[in-house]
Amino acid sequence: MSEPDARKIRLLMELRRAGISDSGALRAIEKTPRDLFVGPGWQDRAYEDSALPIECGQTISQPFIVALMTQALELNDRHKVLEIGTGSGYQTAILSRLARRVYTMERYRSLLREAQKRFEALKLTNIVALAADGGKGWPDQAPFDRIIVTAAAPVRPDVLLDQLKPDGIMVAPVNSEDGQHLIRYRKHGEEIEEEMLADVRFVPLVEGLARGG
Repeated sequence: MSEPDARKIRLLMELRRAGISDSGALRAIEKTPRDLFVGPGWQDRAYEDSALPIECGQTISQPFIVALMTQALELNDRHKVLEIGTGSGYQTAILSRLARRVYTMERYRSLLREAQKRFEALKLTNIVALAADGGKGWPDQAPFDRIIVTAAAPVRPDVLLDQLKPDGIMVAPVNSEDGQHLIRYRKHGEEIEEEMLADVRFVPLVEGLARGG
């Protein structure tokens, strides 16, 4: 067994011990080489359960948080998913193994270009990517069965909730007076049910496209 494979197995065991029980999420993480998605010089730490830096001052999320958010979405292969914040594309790649189609948005064009190269290398063909302001969502493709936000919104992102199908689920980090919380939203008609999943720390959700990015 290669050293990266051994590290990946240790990571999967850590995730199970931490409470990740969704077999689909764990299989998707097992199939997705995180070392392909981390920043230059960080490959030897790719299978640590920690966030790591990538280009444009962004980060690739801690594997536990990626697994927790994926599990919370309750995905199946019929779902159409919107992801806000492509980053290096790691979370996107995992979603693509579980959903019918993933629409992913990123404000940094350079990050999106590199992510798309990784998707091509992994032969992930059910991802549609767009360089745009994710805070506005993707109205032309709405509604979505699931929405995942990988940057912290200042308040509940109602613009995105409006693009969610009835009985849909959105998972998003949201700022509050006592810190950042990962929230699962379930849409029941006009009613929105909220469930706090964890305390988290994400980069902020920023309006507009990044200049020169």
